[in-house]
Parts: sequence; C-alpha cells; structure tokens
Amino acid sequence: MSNKMLQQLSLLERWIQENNVLVNKWKHEGGGDALSREQRVTHLRWCSSEFHKLLRKIQGIPPLADHSQLELTVVYNACVCSTAQSQFSEAQLLLTQATERVLQMTEVDPVSSDLPVVWRTVLKSVGNTALNTCVLYLLCLQWAVWLSTCQLKSIQEFQDELFSLSERLSSGVWDDRRSEARGKSSDIPLLVMDPRRFTELLQICTLIAQGAETLNDGRSSEALSGLQTASSLSAPRTLIAYTHLLLGSCLAHMRRPQMALQCYRTALETDPRCVCALYQSMQIYRQLGNTQAEIQALRLLHSTLMLPPATEPALAGTPLLSLSSLLRSQSLSSLLSVPSALSVLHNLALKCVQHERVSEGVEYYLDLLAALHSEDQHEMHAEGPSFPRLPELYLQAGAALLMARRPADCMALCDEVISTTLELLPEKVVLEEPEEKCEVETRALCAEGEDRVGMLLWAGAAYLLMGHCHTHLKDWKLAVTHYTRCLNLLVKVCFKKRGFQPQIPTADMVSAQGTDLCILQRLKGLSLAGRGISFTQTGQLREALRDLQLSMQALPECAGAGLWCGEVLWRLDRRQEAAACWEKTWSFTPQSSLESLSVYLQEPQSGPLLDTTEIRRRTQELKRQKKNTLSLTP
Repeated sequence: MSNKMLQQLSLLERWIQENNVLVNKWKHEGGGDALSREQRVTHLRWCSSEFHKLLRKIQGIPPLADHSQLELTVVYNACVCSTAQSQFSEAQLLLTQATERVLQMTEVDPVSSDLPVVWRTVLKSVGNTALNTCVLYLLCLQWAVWLSTCQLKSIQEFQDELFSLSERLSSGVWDDRRSEARGKSSDIPLLVMDPRRFTELLQICTLIAQGAETLNDGRSSEALSGLQTASSLSAPRTLIAYTHLLLGSCLAHMRRPQMALQCYRTALETDPRCVCALYQSMQIYRQLGNTQAEIQALRLLHSTLMLPPATEPALAGTPLLSLSSLLRSQSLSSLLSVPSALSVLHNLALKCVQHERVSEGVEYYLDLLAALHSEDQHEMHAEGPSFPRLPELYLQAGAALLMARRPADCMALCDEVISTTLELLPEKVVLEEPEEKCEVETRALCAEGEDRVGMLLWAGAAYLLMGHCHTHLKDWKLAVTHYTRCLNLLVKVCFKKRGFQPQIPTADMVSAQGTDLCILQRLKGLSLAGRGISFTQTGQLREALRDLQLSMQALPECAGAGLWCGEVLWRLDRRQEAAACWEKTWSFTPQSSLESLSVYLQEPQSGPLLDTTEIRRRTQELKRQKKNTLSLTP
C-alpha cells in the first residue's frame, strides 16, 4: 500500500474518532439530567460548533468513496444540532449541500431545484449501495425541517417515501453494523440521535400538524381520519393526548358535543397536564348551557394553571429535540392555546356571580384583585385585549360585594375607582358614531378618546354603585347625592352621528349592546331610577315621578323604574295611569340578557322592593271597578 493510501486511511480514522468522541461527549454530558437547561444549551452550541468544524475539514477535499459514509454521518450530526437550536435555515443549507455532494459522488446530474424532486433523484442515484442508509438518515432531517418550518405541502408531496422510512431503516444492513459497534472503539461513525425512533416521532407529529391544518380549513371529517390513525400509534403521552384533543375539536365542529367531551376526557386521562382539553371541555359545557359543569371545569382549569410549569419531557430516543421545535404551526398553536390563570379566575368569578353563587364569586374576585396587585403592571397589561381594565374589575367586584350584602367593602372599591379617575375626567366628551373602518392615522386619537370616555363611565358607575350601597343602608339623602353625582358626570357626554351636530343621547340611538353609548344609557337610566326610588322614601313624590319617568325614557327595560313609577302615580291618586304603567312594564321584553351585561350595570337586588302580588291585585281590582262602572252606565 502506498504512503498516500496510508495517509488517507489514517486521516479517515482520525475523523471517525473525532466524530465519535463528540457523540459520546454529548450523550454522557449533555444528554443526561445532570446539567441545567442553560448548561445543556451551552453544551449543545459547543457540540454544534465542533461538528461543523469537523465537517469543514472533511469537505475540504474532493468527495471520496471511502469518506462518503463519514461525511454524511457528520452532516446528520451537525444538522441535528442545528435543528435542536431551531436554526432551520442552517440545517436546510447543510442538507442541500449534502444532496449536491451525493449527486457528485454518484456522478448524477441534478434535474431540478425542487426539493422533493432532488430527493427522489438522490434516492435513485444511491440505489442499494452503502450510501442508501446514510441518505435515508438525512431524509429524516429534511422531514423534520419541513415539519418545523410548516412546509406541509412538501411533506404531502413526499409523504409515501417519508412514512415508509421507519420500515426501510429497520432493514438497513449498515445500520445493524452500527448498532453492534455502538459504544465500542469502532471504524463506524456514531450518530448523535437514533433516526429510527426519530421517524416514528415525525410521523405522529406530521399527522397532528396536518390534522390541525385540515381542521382549521373547516374540513373536520377529513381531519378525523388522519387523527384516528395518529391516536393508534406508539408515541409519547403528550402527543397521544394531542390526537384525542384534536379528535374532540373535530367532533365539536361536527356538532357532536358528547362525543367531543369523551375525547377531551381521554386526552386528560392520557396526560393530566393537557390543560387545553380541560379548556375545550369548559367551552362545550358553556355551549350546552350546563353552568354547574362549566364552573367546575373553570375551577379545575384555574387550579391546573396555578401549578408550577412542567418542564417539557425529554423524548425517548430523541433527547436533542423537543415537541415544541417540531409542532410550530399557527393552526395547532391556536387549538392548543388557553387563557391565562388570571383570565380563567375572572371568568370563574363572573360566572359564579351571574348564577347565584355570589359568595363564591366574591372570594374569586378578591383573589383576582390580590393576584393583580402582586403582579407587575406590564404583566397585567399583557393579559390581552379581552381582559378587563383594573377599574372595570373593581366595579365588578364591588357589585358582587353589594350582592353579598357587604356595602362597606363595595364603597371602598368604588372610592378607589373615583380617586384614580376623578382628576383625569374631561369637562366634556363627544361620543362619535363608530366608523366602519378606522383610518390608520386616527387610531391613536380613537384610542385616546375611548380612554377618556371609559374613565368617565367608570367614575359614573362607581357613583351609581355607591348610591345603591346607601340605598341598601336606607340612607336616602346620601343615596340621592351619589346618584346625582353620577348624572352630573353623564351629562358631560354628547353623541354625534355622522353628518349631524352633537346632541344629548337617547335610548333610540343605542344600536348595539356593550358599546359606550349603551353603557351610558344604562348608567343614566339606573341612576335616575335609584334617585327616584330614594325620593319616594322621603315623600318627595313629584321629584320621584320626574326621575322615574326620565329613567323609563333612558332605559325602557328598567323594570324597577316602571314598577315604582306606577307606585308613585297610585299614591298621587292617578290610578288609571299607574295601572297602565304597570301593564306596560310587565309586557316589555328586555333586549339584552343579563349575561351580556357587566354585573354593575344590572338592576340592584337590594333596596326597597314592591310586592308584585299586591300590585297585580290592585290592577285586577281596578279593572273590576271599571267594568262594574261601565255595566251600570245606561
């Protein structure tokens, strides 16, 4: 053998030894539990750098048959490290260069730049040679890069070849030699990760990602088939739970709620930390109107979210890669998303208050406020646009406290709202009809205007609740004072329709529930009703009648105002008008459900109440008297 041949053999052995040292170093140091997450990341970065250096040495000479298996193995190891660090562009570049080198080794000209076509050409070029298994290893990584970068169309185009990889790798002779040599001093270059276990993981992850995309496109029946196949595969518990979760989502879209609930239950039994299954179950209970089950699910969801975050479990056989690095599609992320613990606690508190579990709701509201005060301000605002602002939460909690007969605590929260907003209140606010499309340049101004209106409405609502508290305490003078303060704030708001001058808002201008104008009218109607009822208790019937009639104009669905207006008319000996007022109140159908309203915008349950049985007796008696009078008339 010539000196040149001896030199080449020595170089090949040295490179194989260098590769194997790196692989063993990772498995002994980076692959265990001894290192912290930061240390593992640092160690992985170092290994990646070393594999890249080794690859540059090997590729510094023309491709030789003797070096081919080593070169592709080092490409595989370097590419795994890049993928594990989410450096997908770098991994794709390594794979592209590897396919070019293989075609160069086999003396085959590339026929296309399209990746699926290139890979088919490469597979055909290596045939049943020793390079075949090496190329299949790299194809596993190409599959992983496509999956991690959400290139599902490329996977679909190449799916038959990809899904048969596990079977093809199991029959590889070179792979058997590698297994026999594992852990020994060998001339076989080692792999940093088992590709056969990797292909099994990629298959179920692909079926999950494809199912999520298909479901997101509205093709629930089509998604069902692939997900049922995925659920029967051998895989980590987390992935099996995902398949049952997505099966439940398919069935929910197909309007099969009970079957969906069963799938969500199976997902939770498979992986108790699958909180998205618990959240989706809660949504189903809400749609079915099963309030008790919904509250129970919310309670469990909040308890689970409050547990310390679980570290993502290492995948057996593929410790370098995590599920989060493989499952990155927006459709799947949306399906797996759950609200924050604070949002869930808020929903739980509100749901309890709305469904006659007031004492529980109060405790949840107080827990929520305590949690918010312990959080940083930026974390609070990060809850998202659907999470109420702090003054809104104070008002909701205050209303719940009043329902629980705790007026002093309610007033303390209202004082907090007033003290933080009073100095910021504008002298006058023009509430404009919302545009269908808001120009980009005016969005900042729109937001600023909404904040000014919001502060005024919060302060008004705080005065309204304080009026209710004094009504509950039968302190009629202070009740009138606070209802009047609420009204004095509300009259600062004018409504401007497009093409018209600003004017005082009226009930017929309210076009949609939940808008600022709707809230304004409810506050106005409730404060007028509260003041009118307070005037009845001090014998000021004329003032009471004025306010109650104005309340009915501002908020026609205010039953309390209608009943008390009839009572005042009766006391003023205007009995026919009183009966007509009562009949109109009873016949009125509310336009908004209680659940669509903030709890502080609902009619108070405390304060002086009228005996509706007595009122109905009066109206019946009045009808009989009228009928008798008519029958006696000649």
